[in-house]
Amino acid sequence: QVQLVESGGGLVQPGGSLRLSCAVSGFTLDYYAIGWFRQAPGKEREGVSCISASGGTIYHADSVKGRFTMSRNNAKTMVYLQMNTLKPEDTAVYYCAALPRAIYHCSVFSNEYTYWGQGTQVTVSS
Repeated sequence: QVQLVESGGGLVQPGGSLRLSCAVSGFTLDYYAIGWFRQAPGKEREGVSCISASGGTIYHADSVKGRFTMSRNNAKTMVYLQMNTLKPEDTAVYYCAALPRAIYHCSVFSNEYTYWGQGTQVTVSS
């Protein structure tokens, strides 16, 4: 059974940090790129960051560039999103998703992703 389970969300003050984790099971992570997406109330889902299966390609949206980093540990079937200098506009539900056959590339287009987690809430507020 394919599963992606996000964790690490919560309430944080502006300027704070959180690390989101995505635990995957039921498929071989080695062949999948992983993307992080977010959706704020009343807004469309937005691609935030992605990492290729090899880990050699990482992309961040302009809105998070310089503040968010992404990493993966295929042996532990875990992918991480480190979020620093958080802003109120980062408040959203964050989802991880898996893109098959993406050894050297990744994407921030949600319709390309096959498997999705249930999401974790991130709230940035004082």
